[in-house]
Amino acid sequence: MTIQKLFLTFLGAGLSPIYPKLAGTVAALLVGVVLLNALGPETLFTATLAVALIGIFEINKVIRPSEDSDSSGQIDDTVVIDKAAGMWLSLLIPYTTALSLSWPYAQELTVLFSFVSFYLFDSWRPSTIGWIAHHVKGGLGVMGSSVLAGFAGGFLTIVILMGIERLF
Repeated sequence: MTIQKLFLTFLGAGLSPIYPKLAGTVAALLVGVVLLNALGPETLFTATLAVALIGIFEINKVIRPSEDSDSSGQIDDTVVIDKAAGMWLSLLIPYTTALSLSWPYAQELTVLFSFVSFYLFDSWRPSTIGWIAHHVKGGLGVMGSSVLAGFAGGFLTIVILMGIERLF
């Protein structure tokens, strides 16, 4: 396996025979939690930025042009590096909110809510997320939609956490 394939499949997670995008998102979640707890949010932010920028260029190398002139092209389902960047953003955004909460299992629930909300936005692709996915060409469109889904998932997680905080 080449370094490019290893990168684009997020260490091979995208090669899963069933639900490769979900497998890539779960792998990104696990790596993100380890990086966040072991090395801190600054390191995870730097890794997210690097993966997103490098991912745009690497996705452009493997994208296949579509017959449809309105489409941004087709990529293999094994390419899940965009899910890693989006999932990490969804983890980073509510991180300080989770640290400020005093109720039990707040940080664990933050990880769960971040995962679910990112996956919801990345699959559903409402509004601008879907527009970017369908109208922005190449790696920028692929990565841009997942990054925006990560932002939306992170902010939805904050809203959920603040709602739970009001209950306690």
